Parts: sequence; structure tokens; C-alpha cells
Amino acid sequence: MNRSDQQNTSPIPGMNSEGSLTFLILISAVAAIGGLLFGFDTAVISGANAYIKTQFELSSFMEGFFVSSVLIGCAVGALVAGTLSDRFGRKKTMILTAILFTIGGLGQAIAPELVTMTIFRILCGMGIGMASMLSPMYIAEVSPPNIRGRLVSLQQLAIVSGILIAYMSNSLIAHTDLVNALKWRWMLGAEVVPAVIYFILLFFVPESPRWLTQSGDSDQAFSILARIAGNKVATNEMTEIKKSLQQEKGKFSELFRPGIRMALIVGVSLAILQQFVGINTVIYYAPIIFKRTGFGAASALGATVWVGAINFLFTLVAIWLIDKIGRKALLIYGAIGMGISLFMIGLLFEMKAFGGPWILIFILVYIASFAASFGPVVWVLISEIYPNKIRGRAASTATMSNWVANFFVTLLFPVMLDALGAPISFWIFFAWCIISLIFVIIVVPETKGKSLEEIEESWMGIAPEEV
Repeated sequence: MNRSDQQNTSPIPGMNSEGSLTFLILISAVAAIGGLLFGFDTAVISGANAYIKTQFELSSFMEGFFVSSVLIGCAVGALVAGTLSDRFGRKKTMILTAILFTIGGLGQAIAPELVTMTIFRILCGMGIGMASMLSPMYIAEVSPPNIRGRLVSLQQLAIVSGILIAYMSNSLIAHTDLVNALKWRWMLGAEVVPAVIYFILLFFVPESPRWLTQSGDSDQAFSILARIAGNKVATNEMTEIKKSLQQEKGKFSELFRPGIRMALIVGVSLAILQQFVGINTVIYYAPIIFKRTGFGAASALGATVWVGAINFLFTLVAIWLIDKIGRKALLIYGAIGMGISLFMIGLLFEMKAFGGPWILIFILVYIASFAASFGPVVWVLISEIYPNKIRGRAASTATMSNWVANFFVTLLFPVMLDALGAPISFWIFFAWCIISLIFVIIVVPETKGKSLEEIEESWMGIAPEEV
């Protein structure tokens, strides 16, 4: 089909039929900055925690509560993000997250005492919870099927970039001449800079075309889709979107109807399992783990930079592979790699084999396995598997489940270390890797290469051509 023929298929005469991959990548990258803030805010506490614990003389339980308090906000943010984004749009709700990140980061840095700091930490958590659901959902809704996995994985790349930046920032600040009472304030306050940048850039991205169609603005939706993928693809996408919306009522109760109910089970279960394999015990408490193996305080913070770097590099591997070998295969390989690593970490702690680099090596293998699988793939699946009209609220439910699971794991890990010891603590996470492997093999479907509407129809057991 030539250019003029493509233009004739457009509901808006004269619309450019070429599409722009550059434009798609740019708006996806801006949306993914929410993930960078997500990663930075969750990881920065690993460096600040030791100074805060000493200054405020926190017990193990209070340490766990303070670190995990952000996750209370995350659960609330994830819960309300779906309703807000379905009502006011994805873009406006992402702008709200940028405001929450800015206020929360600044508030933590200047808070005079622990209670006030915890309140601002919860406020930051609301931004994280909202961004963790909104960023991948927005990218999924603007992306064509053949590269959707890679583009949604930009969210996870941004998350691990934020984690790496937080680790590097913490290490640099720890080596300054600042007194300890100021070091943690600079660590927590550094978040304000990317938050303000995110806020400004969001004004230059378009609204989700699927949300616009749902809200009755089909012309604007088509215009955005055409700019991304060209008129012909946009025309086909609009037909599928409208058909999907006509079949849905947009009620939360639709999640429990036959077929779609299984999508809810898969999304929520994967969100919980992503946390129960123990990833954030390493992200939040890496310096504490390394100190137990004989690292000094500064060396422990330096070792976390290796954790962040491996996390970043193997997320790139996931982005390269996710649309090639598929979501399910990556989850299977990741569960196996994490399980072996966690079993060996527990064994090395049991044997007190701290003389060499083995625990650090297996922690890095564990991080690599997670980063190439459960890290990005779970967020991709959560953004893909729900119907258009209720995607916001459905993804919000799964994301909230993720943060609730994260809260309990983060709260209890210091207590587990003291009460059960490191070997049993890591073997518990090993057991969850086995459970995750079985669940993925038996229950999780493959969504590679399918449009969002085709995925929705597959849950109902109806071939697209039969609808």
C-alpha cells in the first residue's frame, strides 16, 4: 500500500501515515522516569538506614517498620491510582505522582524527628505505588504488540537505574566529610532533582489513546496512534479498541466474571510472588547482609553498587529477550536461577564461609536472575492482561497486592534474621522460588506478540476472528 492509500484509511484527512518510533520511545522513556523515582526511593534507604537507626536508637522491629513504612503509602497509592487514572486520565495522574515524589523527598530530608519523617516517607510511598502501576500501563497502552514487551520493560530498566543511582549516591555521600546526622538527609533529599524533571517532562507527553477512546475522544486517540505507528496500524487499533470497549461495562465486578477472573488470579499471584522470592530484602538491607559477612560499613555500601550494576545490566538482557523468547520462559529461567542462588547463600551462612567472595557472588547471581525475569516480566504481564475499560482498576489491584507483600517481607526480614538466623531466612525465600516456578509452569500464559485486545479475548477462550 502506498502513502496516499494509507492516508485514505485515516478518519482524519491529511494525517501523517508514517508513524514515529522515536516519538514512541521518547514518551515511553518519560513515563518510565516514574520507575526511576520508584527505584531510587526504595533503594536509597539502604544507605540512610544505618545512620537513622543509630541516631534514633531503633530496635530491629522499629527499624523494619521505618523502612517498610514507605510501603504503606505504596499500597494506598496503588489502590487509588487505578480509580484516578480511569477517571482523570493516565497523564494527569502521573503528574500527581511527580508532585508526591517532590514533596515527600524534600519532607524526609528536612523532617526534625522520626514521626514527621515517617509521614513524608509514606507520602513518597504513595507516589511510588501510583507510578509502579501507571508507568507500565501507560507504555503498554501506547505501544504496538511487536515491541510492547521491550518498551514496558523500560519501566524496570528505569527502576534498576534508580536503584543504581541511589547506591552510587549513598556511597559518595558516605565518603564525604559531612557529619552522620547530615549524611542521611542528603541521601533522602537527592530524590527531589529527578522528581522535578519528571514533573516538567510529563507536560510534553500525550494522553493514553485507549483512555481517550474510552472517554469519547476518538479523534485525538487516533491522532496519537497514527503519530506512533502510522495511519493503517492506527485504524486497525482503533477498530479493536472500540470493539473491546463495547463488550465491557467498565465495572470492577467484571474482574470476577469467568475467564477474566483467571487474569486477576495470575496478576495478583505474580505480584505477590515477585516479593516473596525476597528481592527487596537485598535491595533494602544489602549493607546489613554484607556486614554480617565481615564487610566494613563503607565497604558494604560499596558492595551495593555492584548489586545495582548487575541489576541494571541484566535488566538490559531481559529487554533484549522478552519479545524474542517470551515472558513465560524468562520467568521459568529466573525462578531456577534465584532458587539455586538463595539455597547457596543460606548454605554459605550456615557454614560461616565468609573468607571468600562467595556470598557476594551468589547474591549477584540472584540479582541477575531476578533482573532478567521476575523484575520486568511481572510488570509487563500486569500491564497487558486486563480488559481496556477496567485495566486501571485491575492493574491497581495487582500492584497493591505487590506492595502489601513487599511491606510484610520488608517489615519481618530484620526480625527473621535475629530470630531464625540468615540460613533459614534465605531458605524460606528459596522455597518461594520453587512455588513460583510451579505456578508459572502450570498457570501463567504466554502473551508475546499479541495485541491487548487479543490477550483479553484469549482469557475468554474466544479466538479474535470469532468475536
